[in-house]
Amino acid sequence: MATASVAFKSREDHRKQMELEEARKAGLAPAELDEDGKEINPHIPQYMSSAPWYLNAEKPSLKHQRKWKSDPNYTKSWYDRGAKIYQADKYRKGACENCGAMTHTAKSCMERPRKLGAKWTGKSIAPDEKVEQFELDYDGKRDRWNGYDAASYVHVVDRYEARDEARKKYLKEQQLKKLEEKNNNENQEGDASDDEDLEDALKVDETKVDESKQMDFAKVEKRVRTTGGGSTGTVRNLRIREDTAKYLLNLDVNSAHYDPKTRSMREDPLPDMDPNEKFYAGDNQNRLSGQALEFKQLNIHAWESFEKGHDIHMQAAPSQAELLYKNFKVSKEKLKGQTKDTIMEKYGNAASEETLPRELLLGQSEKEVEYDRTGRIVKGQEMSIPRSKYEEDVFINNHTTVWGSWWKDHQWGYKCCKQTIRNSYCTGTAGIEAAEAAGDLMKANIARKEATEDAHTPIEQKKLATWGTDVPDDLVLDDKKLAEALKKEDERRREVTDERKRKYNVKYDNEVTPEEMEAYRMKKIHHDDPMRDFLH
Repeated sequence: MATASVAFKSREDHRKQMELEEARKAGLAPAELDEDGKEINPHIPQYMSSAPWYLNAEKPSLKHQRKWKSDPNYTKSWYDRGAKIYQADKYRKGACENCGAMTHTAKSCMERPRKLGAKWTGKSIAPDEKVEQFELDYDGKRDRWNGYDAASYVHVVDRYEARDEARKKYLKEQQLKKLEEKNNNENQEGDASDDEDLEDALKVDETKVDESKQMDFAKVEKRVRTTGGGSTGTVRNLRIREDTAKYLLNLDVNSAHYDPKTRSMREDPLPDMDPNEKFYAGDNQNRLSGQALEFKQLNIHAWESFEKGHDIHMQAAPSQAELLYKNFKVSKEKLKGQTKDTIMEKYGNAASEETLPRELLLGQSEKEVEYDRTGRIVKGQEMSIPRSKYEEDVFINNHTTVWGSWWKDHQWGYKCCKQTIRNSYCTGTAGIEAAEAAGDLMKANIARKEATEDAHTPIEQKKLATWGTDVPDDLVLDDKKLAEALKKEDERRREVTDERKRKYNVKYDNEVTPEEMEAYRMKKIHHDDPMRDFLH
C-alpha cells in the first residue's frame, strides 16, 4: 500500500511516522483528519485521482501533490510602523553612534548626521525601534496589499470632497451675482421667472451624472497579449451604442467601402453633407489631422535628412530624430523671423498701427526758422524750394545743362548739345550744327530715293546662258567643240558613276566650257517632256 511521500529530517522521524500509521490501521491511535474534518481512509492511496467504488470514497484526493496543511509558523500580520519600545537615558555600549538607539548601527541610521553623535554627547538619545521578523508563506510574500492601511486613503477622499464643495460654492456665488445684476437691470415683472431659472441652475450641478460613468460607455473584459489566455485587461469601446454605425450612414452600394474585418471606412460616406453637421468624415480624416500629421512630417524630415547625408533613422533612434526635428523647426522659425525683420526694416510695415512721424507726413524740408526773444519770426518765413534726393547742379562730360533739359521725338537729352545719349561728351554749338546738317542730308537722300522709285523703268528680259547666267550678246559656240562635247557627254553617261569603282589616278576637271554646258543641256532628259521616251 503506497502512502503519501513526506520529507523527513532523520531516520528516527521516519521510523516514528511508520509506527503511527501502523497504530492507526490497528485502531490503537486516533485517525487522521482531512480539511473537512473527516477521517482519512488508510486503504485509499493518497496519490490516486479517482478511488475505486468499493472503498466508499466520496471524492478524489491529490493531497500529496501540494502542501495542503497550513503551517502555524506562517503569519499574515505586518510590521508595526513607527513603534518604539524603550527610551534610554544615556548612551549604551553597542548602540548607534549617531542617535544612540540599540536597534541599528550608525551606517544604517535614518536620522540626520549630527555634528557630535550621541556616543560623545550622551544627549538626545533616540528610542529603540520595534523590530519584528515574520515568516510569510508563498501568498504572503507576493501580496501587494499586505500591510496596507486603508485609513491612509482618507486624505485623498477628503481632498476631492473639499474640491467639490468649493466648486459648488463658487458656482452658487456666480449665479447669485448674475441674479443681482438682472434684478438691477430688469423690471419687477420678470422677478418670478428669474427665481425659477436660478433654482434650475443650482439643481444642474447637484443632479449631474458622475463623469466616470459617462466616459465608460462600454466596458469589455478581454484577455490581452496572448491568443490562448494571459493577463486580463480592460478594453473600452469609445463609440456610444446609440450612434448610427458607420456602414449605415450611406446605404448606397457605390459609396465609401467598409471593411468588416478591420471595421474601417477610409473614405467619407457623405461627401456632399455640410461639414458643420457631420459626425463622421471617414478614417482618413484622422490621418490628416492632429498628431498623425505631425508624425508624418517627422518621418518626411527623417527621410530627407538621411538622403542629405545625416545619420538619422526614425525606427533605430526615434528620440534623436524627434529632437533633430524640433531643432530644425526652431531654426526655421528663427530664420523666417530674421528674414521678415530684415524686409520690414528695409521697406517698412504698412500694416502696422503705428502713426508715421510728422516730418514724413508733411514732407521733409531743410527750412531754418529764426525767432527773437519775443517769439516773432526773424528769418526763415519765406518758402523754401523742396530739394530732390538726387544731386543737383552737377554737370558731367563738359555739359552746361543737366540730363533731361531737352526733349525731342519722345527722347530726353541735353539742351546744350541736343544729344540723346546719356553718357555722351558735350560737342556744343558745333555738334548741333553737325546734327542738323546730317538730318538735312538724310532728308535729301530719302526724297531722291522716293523720286527714283516713282519713275517706272521697263525691265529688259535677258536670256539665260546654258549654265544659268545672263547670255552675252557676243556669245558664239564652236561647232567642232560642241560635237566633241556631245561625244564626251555620251561617254560620261555610259561610264559607271559609282565613286568606289573610280580609278586611283582619275581626276575630274571642274572647269566647264559653254560647249560642254550646251551638250549637257541637249542630252538632259526633261521629265515634263511628253516625247522623252523617244529620245534614245
